[in-house]
Amino acid sequence: MTTRLARSGTLLTAWPGWLAAAGLAAGVGTGWLISQAGPSPASVPPVPLALPVAVLVGWSLIGSGLLAARSRRQDHLALALIFTGFAWFASMLANSHNPVLFTAGEALFAVYYAGFLYLILSFPAGRLQGRIDRALMVITIVLVTVGQWVWLLFADSRLVCPTCPANLMAVTHDDGTARLLYSLRQAVGLAVALAAIGLLAARWRRASRPQRRAVMPVVVAGTAACAGLIAGYVAAVLGVPAASALGRATWFIAAAIPVAVLLVFIQRRMAQGAVAGLVVELGAPGAPGAAVDLRGALSRALGDPSLALAYWYPAQSRYVDSGGKPVELPEAGDGRGSTVIERDGRPVAALIHDPALEYNSGLVDSVCAAAGLTLDNERLQAELRARLVDLQASRARLVEATDTERRRIERDLHDGAQQHLVALRISLGLARQLVTGSPGEAAELIAQTEQQAADALEELRELARGIYPPLLADLGLRAALEAQARKAALPVTVEALGLGRYPQKIEAAVYFCVLEALQNAAKYAQASAARVTLRPDGQWLTFTVEDDGQGFDPATTPRGTGLQGVADRLGALGGTADVTSAPGHGTRMTGRVPGTELA
Repeated sequence: MTTRLARSGTLLTAWPGWLAAAGLAAGVGTGWLISQAGPSPASVPPVPLALPVAVLVGWSLIGSGLLAARSRRQDHLALALIFTGFAWFASMLANSHNPVLFTAGEALFAVYYAGFLYLILSFPAGRLQGRIDRALMVITIVLVTVGQWVWLLFADSRLVCPTCPANLMAVTHDDGTARLLYSLRQAVGLAVALAAIGLLAARWRRASRPQRRAVMPVVVAGTAACAGLIAGYVAAVLGVPAASALGRATWFIAAAIPVAVLLVFIQRRMAQGAVAGLVVELGAPGAPGAAVDLRGALSRALGDPSLALAYWYPAQSRYVDSGGKPVELPEAGDGRGSTVIERDGRPVAALIHDPALEYNSGLVDSVCAAAGLTLDNERLQAELRARLVDLQASRARLVEATDTERRRIERDLHDGAQQHLVALRISLGLARQLVTGSPGEAAELIAQTEQQAADALEELRELARGIYPPLLADLGLRAALEAQARKAALPVTVEALGLGRYPQKIEAAVYFCVLEALQNAAKYAQASAARVTLRPDGQWLTFTVEDDGQGFDPATTPRGTGLQGVADRLGALGGTADVTSAPGHGTRMTGRVPGTELA
């Protein structure tokens, strides 16, 4: 589908002049044919203004198609309009006195009916929406092509009009068979018209207000044309004298369909011109401290009460609402549309709106341009609120992490060092009792107690390293990380040439963040090696941890507690953390924290 869209857009945008010239020539030729046809043309009812209407309908179809071609989202609609315009002109060949042109005109006479039905069912998207639409179109195409051609095999030209030239497609003249085929074709056409009216009515009930406003002129004209066809058929079957008048009226009603399409385009253009009212509303002075109701103003300008606004939050590369809460843009098939507003190639905000506005992109662009400054101001406020929300959540996570760590230290002290000290006390008590009566046993027990004391001291040192490693305090980041690299579960290379000392809180934050990334690489990434790089970057200390593991998709993989802890730890110091990865291409974590080297 993407390829077909691209091809149609290229054709219409590359050859608009040729298509316009061809349409102009076809209209002039149609006018000449009708004027030469005499008082009873074959395809145009003998009523006043029939000639200009016949010409202007074709021109309006082709002109509307060229207008629609300027929007890349309406390529199908543009093709349908232009095709129907030329099919309309082709049907006028039946007015010719030349048998070849007359026969060609009769063969193509009803093709524009299929074009009209397609426009009615697919407007404004230019795409059929379901199986019923496709079934009606297939039936109609068969009727206006195969049905018409089979009828011409048996029809004498006198069945069309008394003065028409010979029908060159006629194999035999059988008026009975011709009338039967004609009646069958009319009956099926009646069923199609009834089904189309029912389908349009059902969609109208389900449609939103913007969708109704976008299609109302076309739906009204199309429904009236279908109703006219039904009334004309019923009148002819019942032998009502007014049947011929109903047929002429239906021809004019069908001619109103392209006018309705053109009216929609004019309404869109007028709506863009009314954006000045939005500028006045946003710039009008209000009460001191009163906030501008930007969503309400944009909603009224676009005519979409369901409009919602989302603002870009660059710190986390996501959208948030005015309160700072995360917002997901709708995807295809969600029944909602979205328009991203950019400035200098960077997203500023997004409008989440009714899908009907996708086909009036000019209005959306004009409204966004008019509200550009206000949108930018609102984005800054939304970003501030989002930072506040993140800060509150980060503080809550840090408090929880601190409590968890405190309980772990308490548990380690209780289960480890405390038990060793209790055992030491008991051993010392036994040794005191044995020192006078059994000096040998007392000496052996004292040696065991010394070993217990050494074990308790080592356990306390390990616990202290987990709180703040002595090597980090004494020699700095590079030495502490190199020591951890030697004990890591996978080969780790540390690059930190010329790295000096930083404040204790900076070094501790980077140290524990790097350890968390190495632990993830060994535990989850199935990596065979990792590399740690630390370097000063002006007023920042930057570090990266890269592995050659299996990687993952950050868009579909939720951030774990470890990575969230890294972001919180760095965020508490005004820093940032970013993780880039792809399946099969390893993982890279980059962190930045503000800080300058100590003298």
